[in-house]
Amino acid sequence: MKTRRLTKKEMWIFAVGQLGWSILSGIINTWLVTFYLPTQSSVDVGAKFYVPTGLVIFGVLTVLGLITFFCRIFDAVTDPWIASLSDRSRNPKGRRIPFMQRAAIPFAVITILVFFAPVEAISTINIVWIFVFLILFYLFMTMYCTPYNALISEFGKTQEDRMYISTAISLTFFFGTLIAYLPFVFASFLQSAVSYAWSYRILFIVLAAVALVCMLVPCFKLKEKDFVNAEPSESNALKSLSNTFKNRNFRRFAASDVAYWIGLTLFQTGLPFFVKVSMQLNEFYTTVFLGAMTVLSACFYPFVSKLVAKQGKKKLVIIGFLGLALAYLVTALIGVVPGLTGIVPGVLIVIIAAFPMALLGIIPQAIVADVAEQDALLTGEKREGMFFAARTFAMKFGQSVAMLVFTSLAVLGTTQDLTSNDLTASPIGLRIVAVAAVVFCVLGAVLLVAYDEKKVMEDLQKKD
Repeated sequence: MKTRRLTKKEMWIFAVGQLGWSILSGIINTWLVTFYLPTQSSVDVGAKFYVPTGLVIFGVLTVLGLITFFCRIFDAVTDPWIASLSDRSRNPKGRRIPFMQRAAIPFAVITILVFFAPVEAISTINIVWIFVFLILFYLFMTMYCTPYNALISEFGKTQEDRMYISTAISLTFFFGTLIAYLPFVFASFLQSAVSYAWSYRILFIVLAAVALVCMLVPCFKLKEKDFVNAEPSESNALKSLSNTFKNRNFRRFAASDVAYWIGLTLFQTGLPFFVKVSMQLNEFYTTVFLGAMTVLSACFYPFVSKLVAKQGKKKLVIIGFLGLALAYLVTALIGVVPGLTGIVPGVLIVIIAAFPMALLGIIPQAIVADVAEQDALLTGEKREGMFFAARTFAMKFGQSVAMLVFTSLAVLGTTQDLTSNDLTASPIGLRIVAVAAVVFCVLGAVLLVAYDEKKVMEDLQKKD
């Protein structure tokens, strides 16, 4: 059956799905630690402890850190399974969108339930609750995101299309992440009428409803078979995953990507703490800084495609890594360098990080699409789902390591008992977190040097 290219309007309809799932992902990435590991200022206005927060696992790990680590590992393991099911699907409506339709509603509902720990005190029941619903959250996130990401390559029939789609979904990803920070702005207005916990839960419910609508937009506005007519893969999950990682260039990219996601997640998880503890500002500024960074980053988006045409993707991603490392270095120096206090470091971080975030938000997805397309040309088997699942594996593995590291490092240097159930982050611990983020970003840049962009692009140009 003859297929066609997406119009620019249809590419934006597709990108709305990313807006939805990035809101849900942003809620968990931003609020899981903030909600269950509150700062002293939050405790003062009614925040409660639902799980132990001290370093009670082998004296170096928190309960929450261990939960998120195991849930992320489970999540990463399910990626190849879902990808294989999607790649091999013979559904008459397509290989990807039917998965997204089935996953959207439970994905949104379970995101909310993560924050409804049933006991209003530290309890084993709460630990089990968080563990179970985080497992389910990541399962349904995979069921939506893995097929969704595979469509980037399948909908992007040319280099121009792949860059445009990557730009669009990067923009909606950033705005979705920004929307997830909005409770910092509005929760205080609700706290005169409801408890601290419910002031956030109400907002999470509203955001999840918005996210659900966004995720369903491409599911019902785009007919996959109009644009994609790919033969189902015949490989099982393990064989397909093995074949994917046999691609040398993909292995090099994935190693770099793990380092990137560790560094990025350390910073994103720590941002509310950097604002409240390191900069000693109202948590409202968390949203201000992220919003300013998002808007400024978006201003660079129109130039990224032009820069890619002149400089290539690899060089620009390396520049992005080093730029983020510089922004994180500023974070580490808060209170150390004279004058680097209050709102000043926040402004500097926004200015320095905006351009690197534009580069890293757009280009890596396009690189994966390039490698998947090249591999299909060389092997004759279209496994876009597995390539993007493997990239998602790198992302989730990096995020799981970062969550484990953050919850352990952030409390170092505190004057409290490290096994205390009401342990909160310290300025020294947060400085160590920022330094760790710098190290991982530099490592990502070094690892990407081995990626052979020239060979990939030569093969794709023969096809185009």
